[in-house]
Amino acid sequence: MGRMGRLAELRSQVREARKLVGDVQISVSEGTVSGKLVIEAEHVFKSYGERTIVADFSTRILRGDRVGIVGQNGAGKTTLISMLTGALEPDSGKLKLGANVQMASLDQKRISLAADQSLKDVLTGGGGDFIDINGERKHVISYMKDFLFTPEQARTPVSRLSGGERGRLVLARALSLPSNLLVLDEPTNDLDLETLDLLQEMIADYPGTVLVVSHDRDFLDRVSTSVIVSEGEGRWVEYAGGYSDMVAQRGFGVGGEAPSRKQEREKKRAAAAVAAPAKAKGRLSFKQKHALETIPPRIEAFRAQQALLQRKLDDPNFYKKDQFAFAKATTDYGDLQTKIDKLEQEWLELEMLREELEG
Repeated sequence: MGRMGRLAELRSQVREARKLVGDVQISVSEGTVSGKLVIEAEHVFKSYGERTIVADFSTRILRGDRVGIVGQNGAGKTTLISMLTGALEPDSGKLKLGANVQMASLDQKRISLAADQSLKDVLTGGGGDFIDINGERKHVISYMKDFLFTPEQARTPVSRLSGGERGRLVLARALSLPSNLLVLDEPTNDLDLETLDLLQEMIADYPGTVLVVSHDRDFLDRVSTSVIVSEGEGRWVEYAGGYSDMVAQRGFGVGGEAPSRKQEREKKRAAAAVAAPAKAKGRLSFKQKHALETIPPRIEAFRAQQALLQRKLDDPNFYKKDQFAFAKATTDYGDLQTKIDKLEQEWLELEMLREELEG
């Protein structure tokens, strides 16, 4: 009831003055202009042993295209994007990269981050205190602030960063490199809501070409001009528009089975009726929906831990018996309260967003 009361207050405030929480700013270091043709694939094949990953796939990707790549886990999305960018040779067929292509990439597993490297060294490459962004020198501390890092974190090793902070760090480094081809492999993993919103805006304004692998359907609807989807057995088909447009044309989404002709007609009509208002108003991503469902149980679990600690702290002899344990219990109680406050704020923001999108 307390959370619902706070929600009512915040809802009215947000409707009066809608603005993002935080001060994250994203800028991209742009490279030289690429040629009109960025990537051309003609009848490319790729297999590992008896398993075919890509079979007879052809596409032409032009400057300014934003291409989403979707498929079930293990379908070969990373393999396909590696071939299209020239990092992996096809077994057969022709693959051509256009002139003056400068690529920057965001890896899915953050494997390029050295655990003992400091945040500052990751961004500067280990040299100096400045970063070149579009020909202008920018102090690394100022650039860090754009991604919600504090000056005190400059010498913090990667190993001490949270998952969300690592995601922001990899994003910050990728966007600092001069590029006209941006390759994003699951870029929405671990990003907070405000960074995700601005990443979408950045991609929309990016003058180059974007290839993005993502399970986030809402993200793909907002940024993609076309979607390449796995049809199974190495077949990949490209559809114009975002994820919802792909579903409307294909008749079913990723992981679904091809319906009968009657079902297909019904699904196409339903998708066409839903796609327009859904795209206009937007909707919660899978990640956001999951958070809305899982945050309340997590809060209650933390409160249960607090109750156990409170019973210990209420014992008047606890401090006399073990001062160290008393101090640790007090610190743990405060840490739990911080986690609860953070989760409650996240839940409130998501609930407000849900109600706003659903009208």
